[in-house]
Amino acid sequence: MIDNKSIIETIKMIEKEKLDIRTITMGISLLDCADGDGARSREKIYDKIVRKAENLVKIGEQIETEFGIPIIHKRISVTPIALVAQSSSDTSYVEYAKVLDKAAKTVGVNFIGGFSALVHKGCTPGDRILINSIPEALAVTDLVCSSVNVGNSKVGINMNAVRDMGEIIKRAAYLTRERESIGCAKLVVFGNAVEDNPFMAGAFHGVGEADCVINVGVSGPGVIKSALENVKGESFDVVAETIKKTAFKITRAGQLVANEASKRLDVPFGIVDLSLAPTPAVGDSVARILEEMGLEMCGCHGTTAALAMLNDAVKKGGIMASSHVGGLSGAFIPVSEDEGMIKAVEAGALNIEKLEAMTCVCSVGLDMIAIPGDTPASTISGIIADEVAIGVINNKTTAVRVIPVYGKGLGDKAVFGGLLGEAPIMKVSDFSSEDFIARGGRIPSPVHSFKN
Repeated sequence: MIDNKSIIETIKMIEKEKLDIRTITMGISLLDCADGDGARSREKIYDKIVRKAENLVKIGEQIETEFGIPIIHKRISVTPIALVAQSSSDTSYVEYAKVLDKAAKTVGVNFIGGFSALVHKGCTPGDRILINSIPEALAVTDLVCSSVNVGNSKVGINMNAVRDMGEIIKRAAYLTRERESIGCAKLVVFGNAVEDNPFMAGAFHGVGEADCVINVGVSGPGVIKSALENVKGESFDVVAETIKKTAFKITRAGQLVANEASKRLDVPFGIVDLSLAPTPAVGDSVARILEEMGLEMCGCHGTTAALAMLNDAVKKGGIMASSHVGGLSGAFIPVSEDEGMIKAVEAGALNIEKLEAMTCVCSVGLDMIAIPGDTPASTISGIIADEVAIGVINNKTTAVRVIPVYGKGLGDKAVFGGLLGEAPIMKVSDFSSEDFIARGGRIPSPVHSFKN
């Protein structure tokens, strides 16, 4: 039974501490839409998405109103398009992206993810077509998000794909150069990508999933920070316990919304993703949580330890609140989407090297980082290789979402707007990775991956 204290506590978390459900994401399988005729396949894709998701936004808004819990985004993820489109004889998959965009706009969602390819061990002809289609696809659509998985702990890293993705990111930046190279903000390169991620830009509906599911991503950095304000000066034992208890409450709210959405849409419930997802708004920052633990500014010595504890405590609290936890589940550290991270970069406390160290202990990786527009493709590929290596060696998901902002350099700022926020251009190494990236081939899987 819910008592008055719990009700008041929840109201406070929503009104004062920016608790929200970041997204309800409907995953839809498109495997049954494959067709030798590309036009026919796209017709099937559009019809299925619109049929399955026609009530997604309406139901989300009903739940939001009835329960008083803000639901920021309603989204769709689909089967990686490379798996579906390669049945056709098409030599470009841009038209598939346009159909996804049209379907997303028809049903009224904020984003649709799954213009994706899984190439961690090698590329099929369809994978190559999709990857080459990404820059144009992201330039001519508004809501489509793309991802490419280039490595995992079982097989190693496909360095040919890593090399190619550096070039693809550069092309996407150029084709959206009039809009702060925003195409790159809708593109993620993964290691150990998960099949049930509700967060964009990396969401896709895995082949091991049901025909249609509901996944929910919670948020709540402001709630965690507020809870820590009440234990100033206490030991880390107390800090960890406080985060765990708070994460439990946040996840229960997500579980409630997930169950309601599942029931009303008559779609199976998939997972709750525990990730602390910040926004550019003041009071909704992961960086400020770390500073509340005693760091003068995010990025100073001790930051990685603080983030490790935060991530672990969030997971421990969250898994007690839901039977089905999945996705990425932990703490996002995007630069442009977190006002505390932005301030830390501007103050010189936080750089790419420190962010890379932090990704060893957090959920995802180098996220929403703006870099000079003239950064060589090989340097971007080197950044991807480093980050994917962290994931492969540590058996965790890592990713890179960097934006080489065309025409901008150090001292400039890229303004994306909305949840994507704004980002100061960050320095990358002046030294070349070109010969390293040019080798190609595959970096073998680590020895500890042989577990069969």
